[in-house]
Amino acid sequence: MQLQFSFIIPVYNRPDEIQELLESFSVLQGQTPFEIVIVEDGSTITSKEVVETYKETLDISYFFKENSGPGDSRNFGMQHAKGNYFIILDSDCILPENYLTKVEESLEKNYVDCFGGPDAAHDSFTNLQKAINFSMTSFITTGGIRGNKNSVDTFQPRSFNMGLSKEAFIASKGFGRIHPGEDPDLSIRLWNLGYKTKLIPEAFVYHKRRISWSKFYKQVHKFGLVRPILNKWHPSTKKITYWFPTVFCLGFIMSLLLIFFNFNWGLIGYMLYFVVAFMLALIHTKSLSVSVFSLVAIVIQFFGYGYGFLKSTFAVSILNKKPETYFPELFFKSK
Repeated sequence: MQLQFSFIIPVYNRPDEIQELLESFSVLQGQTPFEIVIVEDGSTITSKEVVETYKETLDISYFFKENSGPGDSRNFGMQHAKGNYFIILDSDCILPENYLTKVEESLEKNYVDCFGGPDAAHDSFTNLQKAINFSMTSFITTGGIRGNKNSVDTFQPRSFNMGLSKEAFIASKGFGRIHPGEDPDLSIRLWNLGYKTKLIPEAFVYHKRRISWSKFYKQVHKFGLVRPILNKWHPSTKKITYWFPTVFCLGFIMSLLLIFFNFNWGLIGYMLYFVVAFMLALIHTKSLSVSVFSLVAIVIQFFGYGYGFLKSTFAVSILNKKPETYFPELFFKSK
């Protein structure tokens, strides 16, 4: 099969991000023809003028639709795309010049109907963005599930950097209404349909993560809320490792309480963990300030996710609440 790529990019009130992303497309290397499909998801500040400036140099289409969330917008883009293999990106990404070349090489060597790539921090990113990137991608925090775990059959691609064949899209009907969590949900449904997924480690993107500390907490808290829902929908995918952030937080609180009983070893263990995390961040980022920020990011990530996971587990698995009713902020309405 001759591949024809369609890049699907939903955007919401982010014309500046689209400007940077399209500029990186203008120097993209690769042999396979590609188009770009921009889906404006009901924005009040549109990207139309930015897109117009690239229409003579890039094969690009622009669609405006009513706001219905990123998952539905990606589905909309794939429905209107001309290619037979879709590459889905977030608007806050920047592509390295060799991105498409790495995708081509990997699919030619070992074709799959769905792939994911990791994210990295660009030199131009702020110290906060670099720290959050370290926290979200380091083996010491996430175990590498966001792009450092080279697994073909169990890797769950993330929709900031994800490839999906047209065949697999039609068979699976694309993304569901839940957000976040729509990408692992899609991966699991693809496995159930017999499709394989894999990580392409070399096909990374620079992911800006347009967030402050408060927005980062809100994001990881939602990640925690979503996972028990996915576990209930797809029981076979449950893992004990999903409990680690919650256990980490509860253990930290317990270690603080044990100080009053002259037991300090628990707290010493946590101190050693953060020393190791700091040293790894320093080696990885080569920045003292980013390394300090990384410790803040790790604490926010663990407590935000851990609390969300515990709250959602209690509501969904113990109280047997309906997720759509109990956590309406995690679901977009059907159109």
